Amino acid sequence: MRRSIGEVRLHAWMPYAGGSNRRWIHAELGDRVRPVWNQDVEPKRWEIAQPHLRTLVEAMSDKFGVIDVYLQFSTRQRCDEKCQDAQGDDCICRCMGENHGGAAYWRGWTKVRDTTLVSDPEVCERHYIVRRGDVFAD
Repeated sequence: MRRSIGEVRLHAWMPYAGGSNRRWIHAELGDRVRPVWNQDVEPKRWEIAQPHLRTLVEAMSDKFGVIDVYLQFSTRQRCDEKCQDAQGDDCICRCMGENHGGAAYWRGWTKVRDTTLVSDPEVCERHYIVRRGDVFAD
């Protein structure tokens, strides 16, 4: 299962089950759900609206025993002008020294308050292994 930044649908992979996967998805998520079987990509996959993430992850882990879940997040670094302009080694801002003294100048900083800076968003991905009976918290 994958949730990607910039995509409106989840990507789910399941073993071939002779055409019963669509029925199973409807049984788990309801008849109003419109899963799309995308065979134009490799590997072929089911595409399902993102609000069904938690329900689908728990249902798939119950059905298959264990599944891999990949979630992408958009993150921004926060820093302060005082930290980036610093000359010494003492850093007390939330970057914990990562941007101290002008380091990470390439991030594309934007000033959002008097001295607060935020960087351009970066995409990070987390991998979860969800087993039957686990409660999934994204």
